[in-house]
Amino acid sequence: MNRIIDPTSQRKKEHLELSLKADVSFKTKSNGFDYYEFIHDAATEVELDKISFETKFFKKKINYPFIISCMTGGTEEAENINARLAITAEDLKIPIGVGSQRQALENKNYRSTYDIIRKNAKSVPVLGNLGAAELVKLNSFAPVKMLIDLIEADAFVIHLNPLQELLQPEGTPHFYGLLKSLKRLVKEIEIPVVVKEIGAGISGRASKVLLETGVKGIDVAGAGGTSWAAIEMLRNKSMANDYFWDWGMPTSFCLKENLKLKKNYKFILIGSGGINSAVDAAKAFALGADYVASARTILKELNSAGIEGVNNLITGWFEVIKKIMFLTGSKSLNELRKNKILRTELIY
Repeated sequence: MNRIIDPTSQRKKEHLELSLKADVSFKTKSNGFDYYEFIHDAATEVELDKISFETKFFKKKINYPFIISCMTGGTEEAENINARLAITAEDLKIPIGVGSQRQALENKNYRSTYDIIRKNAKSVPVLGNLGAAELVKLNSFAPVKMLIDLIEADAFVIHLNPLQELLQPEGTPHFYGLLKSLKRLVKEIEIPVVVKEIGAGISGRASKVLLETGVKGIDVAGAGGTSWAAIEMLRNKSMANDYFWDWGMPTSFCLKENLKLKKNYKFILIGSGGINSAVDAAKAFALGADYVASARTILKELNSAGIEGVNNLITGWFEVIKKIMFLTGSKSLNELRKNKILRTELIY
């Protein structure tokens, strides 16, 4: 289908190209996982062949606690990417998120770039997605319900991106009424609501007020992976806001902060933001994540090695995680979360 490129689609196209071709990683700040070491268990009795990663994402069974994170939609290129990522999700029986569905509201010609995911991933959890800046503008949630129906979503993500909205020339850094809108949304839709950052992290303090609205999931999406501030600066060929390239809280810190809230709130905790390897994922689990998620690393692998490459990458990661569990005496991921990791400053 030939579609007219409108400003939103053009922006998404530029985001996609920069994510694939430019160095948009944090410059000096890491995800924080390099400050942690696993505690070796020389007396391990774990049986490797009995380790299973099968679990549930809300009500659906999945093979691995790994989410192909919200990435793209609303462009011709996005439709091809989403189609292939959905095949991977279905092959591996893992959840997949769609990119912001704003474009599906603005232009019905782009709806196929999103619903292709459900067409190719018929049995796995699919996460819908809309930005907080768009949510607060809505008087009615009928548009959100349409987006849910479009992809038969199992959960709906509201992404929090104040830094990006602030730096984007077309951005709308207006979030007044967010908590009230979230509270209403939770009551009006029939599927769980998850909130996620996009690379600057969610602190424990922010999560506490978000959880009070009734949301059922927090995706910390911390600093250390993709810098959306960098993407916006490169888009606009301006380094006037260079300080913000590395703005945000490391993923490891965000996970530790949010884990404390599990004592008083029931929610799923997703670790993302710089999950670029099996070791990153394992450390995220050890710091409390129920699930891990990755976006740009998966996108780049898809671009270079196709569906088979992505399948091999993800399954390969979990083979390494299995070995880490063996060496830490962890029969399950729940056991890996129980004091199996230390800050390096406590070792040396």
